Order: sequence, then C-alpha cells, then structure tokens
Amino acid sequence: MSDSGNLDSVLELLSKASDRSLPECVMMMIPEAWQDNHNLTDSKKAFYEYNSCVMEPWDGPAMVAFTDGRYIGATLDRNGLRPSRFYVTKDDHVLLSSEIGVIPDLPDSEVKIKHRLEPGKMFLVDFETERIVPDDEIKEVIAAQKPYAEWVQNGLIDLEKWAASGDKQTGKIDFEQSNRRFNMFGYSSEKLEMLLLPMAVGGKEALGSMGNDAALAVLSEKPRQVNDYFKQLFAQVTNPPIDPIREEIVMSLVCPVGPERNLLSEPGPSHCERLNVRHPVLTLEEMNALKGKYIKPDGSVGFSTHVIDCTFPAGSGPDGMIHALERICDEAADAIQGEIGEKGVEGVILSDRLAGPDRMALPSLIAVGAVHQHLLRTKQRPKAAIFAEAGDCKEVHDYATIFGYGCDGVCPYVAYEALCKMNHDGLVEAKAKSEFTDDEIIANYRKAAAKGLLKVMSKMGISTLQSYKGAQVFEAVGLSDEIVDRCFTGTTTRIQGTDFEALYRDLERFHKAGYPDHESDSLLVQSDGQLHYRDGGEAHLNTPAGMVNLQIAARTNSREAYKEFSRITNEQNKKVTLRGQLKFKFDPSRSIPLDEVEPVSEIVKRFATGAMSLGSISQEAHETLAMAMNALGGRSNTGEGGEDPKRFLDNRRSSIKQVASGRFGVTSHYLANSDQIQIKMAQGAKPGEGGELPGFKVSEYIGKNRGTTPGVGLISPPPHHDIYSIEDLAQLIHDLKNAQPKGEVSVKLVSEVGVGVVAAGVTKALADHVTVSGHDGGTGAAAWTGLKGAGLPWELGLAETQQTLVLNNLRDRVKLQTDGQLKTGRDVAIACLLGADEFGFATAPLIAMGCIMMRKCHLNTCPVGVATQDEELRKKFSGQPEHVMNYFFLMAEEIREIMAKLGYRTMADMIGQTQHLEVNKKGLHYKSRGLDLTPLLTPASELNPGANIRHMQYQYHGLDKAKDNVFIEKAKDALENRTPVVIEEDINNLNRTSGTMLSYEVSTRYGAEGLPDDTIHLKLKGHGGQSMAFTLAKGITMTVEGDANDYTAKGLSGGKVAVYPSQEVIDDGFVPEDNVVVGNVCLYGASAGKAFFRGKAGERFCVRNSGALAVVEGTGDHCCEYMTGGRTVVLGKTGRNFGAGMSGGIAYVYDPDGEFPQLCNMGLVGLETIETDEEKEEVYNYIKEHVDYTGSSVGQSMLENWDEKVKQFVKVMPHDYKRVLAERAAAAEKSKAA
Repeated sequence: MSDSGNLDSVLELLSKASDRSLPECVMMMIPEAWQDNHNLTDSKKAFYEYNSCVMEPWDGPAMVAFTDGRYIGATLDRNGLRPSRFYVTKDDHVLLSSEIGVIPDLPDSEVKIKHRLEPGKMFLVDFETERIVPDDEIKEVIAAQKPYAEWVQNGLIDLEKWAASGDKQTGKIDFEQSNRRFNMFGYSSEKLEMLLLPMAVGGKEALGSMGNDAALAVLSEKPRQVNDYFKQLFAQVTNPPIDPIREEIVMSLVCPVGPERNLLSEPGPSHCERLNVRHPVLTLEEMNALKGKYIKPDGSVGFSTHVIDCTFPAGSGPDGMIHALERICDEAADAIQGEIGEKGVEGVILSDRLAGPDRMALPSLIAVGAVHQHLLRTKQRPKAAIFAEAGDCKEVHDYATIFGYGCDGVCPYVAYEALCKMNHDGLVEAKAKSEFTDDEIIANYRKAAAKGLLKVMSKMGISTLQSYKGAQVFEAVGLSDEIVDRCFTGTTTRIQGTDFEALYRDLERFHKAGYPDHESDSLLVQSDGQLHYRDGGEAHLNTPAGMVNLQIAARTNSREAYKEFSRITNEQNKKVTLRGQLKFKFDPSRSIPLDEVEPVSEIVKRFATGAMSLGSISQEAHETLAMAMNALGGRSNTGEGGEDPKRFLDNRRSSIKQVASGRFGVTSHYLANSDQIQIKMAQGAKPGEGGELPGFKVSEYIGKNRGTTPGVGLISPPPHHDIYSIEDLAQLIHDLKNAQPKGEVSVKLVSEVGVGVVAAGVTKALADHVTVSGHDGGTGAAAWTGLKGAGLPWELGLAETQQTLVLNNLRDRVKLQTDGQLKTGRDVAIACLLGADEFGFATAPLIAMGCIMMRKCHLNTCPVGVATQDEELRKKFSGQPEHVMNYFFLMAEEIREIMAKLGYRTMADMIGQTQHLEVNKKGLHYKSRGLDLTPLLTPASELNPGANIRHMQYQYHGLDKAKDNVFIEKAKDALENRTPVVIEEDINNLNRTSGTMLSYEVSTRYGAEGLPDDTIHLKLKGHGGQSMAFTLAKGITMTVEGDANDYTAKGLSGGKVAVYPSQEVIDDGFVPEDNVVVGNVCLYGASAGKAFFRGKAGERFCVRNSGALAVVEGTGDHCCEYMTGGRTVVLGKTGRNFGAGMSGGIAYVYDPDGEFPQLCNMGLVGLETIETDEEKEEVYNYIKEHVDYTGSSVGQSMLENWDEKVKQFVKVMPHDYKRVLAERAAAAEKSKAA
C-alpha cells in the first residue's frame, strides 16, 4: 500500500474506532512543528507533546484533505512545501486546490476570500454549525478538552533531569588499555584525527573532498564494520529533502521512548508515562541512570531496565556469534515479559562493556537489529525501549544506522574515552589552539553528532527522529540474506555478499588487532587508510602510480604511459568496484578489424566533463576544461557556480549550464547560452545535500558570478524549493525548455534503489537527458558522512534505470549518461554495455591537468592551482586543454580496441548489450565470493522484447502551443527595433512559464543588458500560471490584474512584474492586504529586476534573491531565506524563520506591533532602524513605485504618513553584508583621497 493509503487507513481507524473527532485525529497524525515554536499557546504545545507519546508524527510533505460527513477540511504538513490555495465565494462555496484558476468560469467579482493553507495549519468547514472554523479556534477547543499539560508534567520522565539528579561520574580514566579497545572496536588513527577530533573541537562534522574512491566493504580485504555495508537512502523527486540548516525549526531529535499504550483507548495520564530522551547520543551519566530505577514521587518504579551482555567467547566462530544473537533476543523478550506475577522492564540495555581479551563484542548494529526484529515478531516491541552501550559507535553514520534499525538511545563510551585521551595527550589543544575540559569536548561531539543526524534524516525528508527510528531507510550493499533476514528484515540487498562466517572473520581480525597473539610493548592504534590513500592500507581507485602514468600520458601523448595507467586502474577496480568483478565475453567469431570501428573523433563526442563549479575549482582549471571539450566536440559543465558571461562568445563557453538549488548565476542570459541545461537533483558524492563552498574560496570574482557576498561560505539548500515532487520537476523542466527552446534539458540523479522508477517519471516529465551518477563522484567540499555513507555504485543505478526504461517503453525518448570514477576505456565500455549513451568524467581530467589528489580542495590550499582561489597558488596551475584532449583520445583508442573484439562498429550499436558481460570469479575472497551480480547483467531487451534499448527520438514539449508565441509575434517590432509596445491579453493557469520564451528572444539578441525598461509591456488579466515571469529579461514589464500561482518571478533577470486585484473587486469590498495574490517560492533565485504584489505571498518568498527589488504586503514562513543580495520590502506580517541563512541584501519589514523579532532567524542578521535620510528616501521610493504599479492603498497610506511610518520599519541587515559594504566604502574613500 502507498504512504497515502496507509495514512488514510490509520486516519479512518482512529476516527471510527476511538472517541476522537476527525480534526483531533488529524492533529495527532500531522502535528505542527511544536517543539521550538514560541508562537504556540501552552495548551496546544501540551496537546502535541502528549500525543507524541501516543504515536509518532506522520512525517513528510503532504496536503491532506479529509471528511466524515460533518467536517470537510484540509491540513498542510509542518514544513509547508505543498501548495494549497483556497477561495471562498460570496455565495459561500469553498474551493481548495493546489493552484488557483482551476475553475476558469469563476469571476473574481464572486470571490470574497483568497487565502492559502499555512504550514501545520488546518482549514475546516463544519457543516453542523455551517461555518469555516479558524485554525486557532478548533485547535484550542481540542487542546482544552483534557488536562494534557498536567498529564505531561506528572507522567513524562525527563532522562536528562533524571541523570542530573544522580551522582556524576568522576575520576580519571585509565588510558593504559585504550588502544586495545580502539583497535577492537574498529577505530583508526585516521578516524580519531580526521573525524572525532574536529567534532570535539568545532561542534560539527569534518569536511573532506575529492569523493570516496575506497573499496566497497564487501570487496575490501580489510576488516570493515557492519555499518559500512549500509548506504543511506535519500529523497530524489518522489519527496523533498529538508534544509537542516536554515529550516532546522521544523526538525527535532526529542523522543518519548518506552511502553506505548493502546492507541485507540481513551486519552488519559497513562499514555504519557514514558521516558523523554532529548538527545539520542546518551551521556555516561544518562546511561548510568538507566541502569538504575526511576522512582516516582509515590514510591513506585516509573522506569526500569535490564542489562544484556552482548559479548561472546573469543574463538567460538560464526556459530558462537549466532548463538549469542539468539541468546540476547530471548533474554530481551523474557525481561520485557517479566516473571510470572511480576511486571517486566520498560527498557533493555544491550551492552558490550565485557568485551576483552577472552570475549568478542557483537557489532552493536547487528545486536540492536536482531533484538528489534525479534521483538517485532513477538509483538513486544511497543512494550519497551532498546538502548545500546556500544563501543563501536563513533561516526554519524554509525548513529544513523543504529537508530534507523530501532535503537532508542546509544552511549558511545569508547568514543568518549577516545576524546578524553586525545585531550589528555594534547591533541585537542594543538588543533584548537586553546584548552578544553573533557565535558566541553564531549558536549561539542554530541552537538556535532546531533547536527549530522539531522542532516541524514533531512535527506529523506524526515523531520523527527521519532519518525526516523526503525524506518530502515537504507540499502545494504554486499550483505547476504541470512544476515538481513535475521537482523534487518525488509532491507533491500540486491547483490548478496558477506554472510555470518565472513562477518565473524572481520570481527576476529578487529579483536586480534586489540589483543594480538604476540604481545608487543607498545600497541598502536591502527591506520587503515579508509579516508586517504595509504600504502598498505585500504584499496583506493586513485593510486600514486596510476596518477603519475596518467599525467605522463596526458602531457606527452604517450600510448605506453596510458596503457600502464589503464592496467593499474583496472587492477585496482578488481579490489574496489562492482565493474571490477566483471569481464567481457569475447567471441573471436564476432571480432572485426580495428579500422572498421568508428573513429575516436566520434567517440569523444559522447564525453562530458563533470559539474565542477567555478569556485570549487580555479578559473584557470574551469576554462581549460571548457576549451578542451569544445575542441573535442564533447561538452563541459559549468557546475552550480554560474559562468562569467564573457565566456559565452568564445571557446571557453561551457555547453552544459547547471541549475542547482542555490541558483547561482542562473539568469535568462546564462540559460540562453547553453546546449544543455542540467537540473541537479542530486550529486553523487553527497546525494540529498546541497553544494558547499567555504568562505575563503568566495573571492570577489566568485561572489560576483554567484551573486553572493565575498568571504561568506555557501551551503546550498537540498533540492526542495521547486523540485519537491515529480509534478514540480516537470514544471522546472518546462521552465528551462522555455528558457532555451533549442537545447536539451537534463536531470541529474544518483544511484539508489528505485532510481529506475524515478528516471521513468523524469522521462515522462519530458526530460531529454538523464544522468545517473555513482556514489564515488568527486566534490570540492562535503562532510565525510555524506561522502562515505550515501549513494550506490553507478553500475547498480545504471542497470536498474536501463531495465526500467526499456520495460516501460521509455528508453528511446531520453539519452542516458553515467558518471562516477570512470577512468579507462574498459570502464566506458562496461557502462555502454549496461545502457549508457554518454559518459561523464571529473577526477581523471583534473588529474590530467595536474591534480595530485591531496584532498585539500575544501581548505583552499591545492598546491597545483587546480582547486583553489588563492591568487599565488593559482599561478602554479600548468594544465593545458591539450592534456585533457590527449587523455580522452587515448581512452577512445582503448574503447575502439574493445569494440573491435566485441564486433561493434559504432558505440550506438553497443549500448545495452549486456550479454557481453559476465562475472569474473577469479580473485574473489571470503567476503566477495557470495556476490550475485545478476541484477546488473539481466539484459533489458529480455524484459520487453521489441522495445528500443537506446535513444531514438526526441521529446515533444508543446512549446508551439505556448502563449509566448503570441507575445513574440506581437513584440516583433520591439525585439527587432526596440520600439515600445503594449500587449493586452487574458491569461489563465494553463499559460505556464509566461514571458520566458520572450525573454529568451531578448537575451539572444541583446545579452544580459536586455532592452530599455518597459520596452515590452505585457498587460495581462486573469490567473497567472506556474512560473509566470520565470527569468523575465530586462526591458519586459508584466502586469497581471488578478492573481498568480507558485514560482512567480522565479529567476527574475531584470524584468518587472506586478500582480494586483482589479479596482472593480476592491470597490466591491475586497481587501487586497488581507488576501493572498501570489503563491509559494516567488522570486526564488531572482538576480535583477523588480516585483510588486498588492496582497500577500506564500511561503519562501525571495529565497536566494541576489539582486532584485520585491515589495509585498505580507509573506509566509521562511521569507528571505538564503538571500544574498537585492532588497525586499514587506508592508505587512511575515511568517516564522524570516532571514534564515540571509548573508546579503537588505530587508525592510513594517512592524507596528513589535512582533517581528520573534519571527526572525537571528543567526546571520541584525535588526536595525532606518536612520539616514538617504535610506529613508530610498525605501520611500520603493513603496512609491509599488503604489504606482499596483495602486496599493497600504503603500499610499504609508507615503502620506511617512515621517511616522518609517519609524515602524525594521531593517534586517546581514552582518557579513554590512562588513562588506563598510570595506567597500572605506576602499572608495581611500581611492578618492589618492
């Protein structure tokens, strides 16, 4: 059953099988974000907290409509990503839908209310009382029905307070045996110094770069933790991820745990007699408290636990490990059941404290997973909490997996020991240049773990840990069914692999590293080379010998050096990647002469360089790649950092222009100068996250290209603002096709289970091109958790996508590309046989230009000038376009040789012919011998005989039916001769992306300068469709008498937009400032121009505005989020979280009641008043222009009483922007004086 179907069934059960009303059931299931909401009343907070003990929230984006005959209503999820607009007519009809204009015959004169559903709010019609019940009223009535606050106060046990009331653990730790424990539990010097130490010092995860080219756990000949086999799933298209940085207010780690009562019983105090865990990474004091008993004021036991030993005799083999699993499952069930006549415990603690020379510890993830699944099978799981006292939990991914498989709280006692030891040894002080107490570094570490957990949850669009726990949102890569069925039931594991016997061998090797057979005086912590290449350590695809040979080949065009590079890399592939486990099935009878194979000049046209942004890499490296690919006839990709417009007209132009969530540099001019526009749904190195550029890499040049403040770090939001569903992705594809009608639109996905279905949806949404990236792609900066813990090999994703598209007769409609550590002709040939038309390369071309894989991209210290913005280091860049070209030509020759042996004259004929691949059984070891690569090698043609298996036709986008064709025809004189023209037309919500093809015509003729202001005036009447005025170019003015939908003026590029009600409806009593006239996410990524809206806007107004002026009479939540430039003037009330992540531009908010400071996110901004006469005049003119375009009575009233009204404005000023303005003013004064 679908998620919607499940929700419907549970809602029906709750409303019919309990005494709760339908609105109360909806409030229980889809609560507001109440935990840190200071605007909620105490009674509503108590209601939500009480019901969080009854059931977990139904998480994720949703607009849910409901009815039971008495009520009909709708509610919106806590984050408000779904659009929901409603009208109330004068004859009391109600119309609620995801957009306005759905009943075209309904005149505006018949509508008395135009509004929207707000995040977490409810719209309710009560047929019994015959009225619309306001959200506050219905919720206050329901919240007042029971003494929820009293029940929560008396019943809910706070673990933090319980622990604080006990004895604090004191005394020095004995570090004599520490290194043994570290080795036994899988620590390494690398993890201690590169992961734990930065968490302890900075309170956040450490960054890495250049991606993850280390061996998959199942292929590794080194012992690996079980957690390494699991890859985090992430939302892509099917539902949106959450921004855990700027929209953290909707997220929470707080969880009630322990016995749950009957969901259908009458609400009462017993429902909240549970334990409240504020932070799931428990302190030593909290674990100590849990091992005791909580005694209630009346003397009875409120919470008790049973400690279960999760160790087993060393040397007892796989059978000993399995027997231990069976024992702990039985012991947990018995403890929860209790003796005859006695109550069972409320929690079990799975502890590996007794591990030592004679006893091995069960991996905590295996122990928790096994107990959790066993209790689910015995129907005891809701009766008790599961805690872990785990020596092997240390990284964020460890916590994500253990909570994802059912743990309620974990105490990483060995991690704490490691932190204290590093502090004792002076490593913390050396790194931080200041002293820390042990308590401080542990607090910082827990803070970093919490932030990392929120980020992992956010990738799946999950807001609360309560919903994430036990959700199993992972795929196992290389684990056998025997492990998954017992411990992780229901988890996808497509290629089998490691079994209990192999798992035991790894466990034994860890144990022997801690307690070796031959003792030595000084036992050192192991260094396994997981993160960086280390001689004798973990296998990596990029090796020093391989890189040396590649650079010799690229610089001297040496076939011998290239062949040696290819040999070394292909050998490493056997140790690292799934394709390394495959071999070609050559049939001598099929082979053809090499001279019959298509030339290298044709093959290289299928090559593209990766989306490496200007900023992540240097200007010199970025331009060199573009020049090389243009000379080859291939394509280079701008990445998400925009491109200098000076490059559009010469050989430095990148053919592929990327559009990512940060919208850096995305303008009409930028999009018009592309051959392909790539939508970045996800990035292989860190799927589910946005791009990241540290502040010291944002130079003046980079800031100018991106429209951001120099020196301020950039972390793009995850893709959710306008790509939160397949329908919205289809809209964005349509937007971009309008912005460049002659080019392709590509969607970049990342390999994960289900990516084939997503690709099918993307194809139906009319993408021309789909990229499936692997988990091992490179990046300029990302947290190690994302680099190592998310995404799958491209081989799995590509094969699944090819099979799914062929099965659904969709494959011939799109070009399919793959990327992710492609390096040799063998790699490309395998990708082609698995279904790829085209191939992306990033790391290898960088190495060809001089990169030496120092992995310092995120530190701006690249010693060869490839990935730095440092002026001096950039001078060391020695790469040439010819180096990249030589590499690709040499690779193409290798591909030709393989094609000749396989019997193919063209690559087109070779696409999807998987029958030429088979598993290479040589070299398999104790872990990899269980692999089953059948999912990769199933020929797609067998699934749907007769269907095309490669790209054959082009998508029909329906642009010939667009309203813009009318505009372009009527504006012909203006376009050709700059003659002013006024075009009057009706508009409706079927006219999507209006004005964008017209803007394309302006941009191709006149560039970024556009036309003189108001040259083309589109005077429209009706309902503006989705993305109206998307990338509207300078010289075009679009005014709409009526209202408009989501994404109005998105990417505004110098044009002017105004939306206002007609004077007729205003004269009839309609009050614009009390009603909604435009939808969500208006002016997202706007870079220039002006927008005036007489009325309110929805959520996320002016997100990532970098240069436009916007005046509006009220907004929803998250206004001015991540704004980096421009001006925003709000003449009415705002929602919560105003200015989150705002680092540039200025906002002016009219706040006569002094409520705004409570609604503003103060992380990066300060609140000021408008002081100077110059600035007062500036704001006055903004409002005057608003009045001139919209006839606003609110604005006119302010202008008439300006001296008083200006005092009631709050100026929202980003701290960094203020600094930059001051620096520029000082520099101007200095220049003037000189």
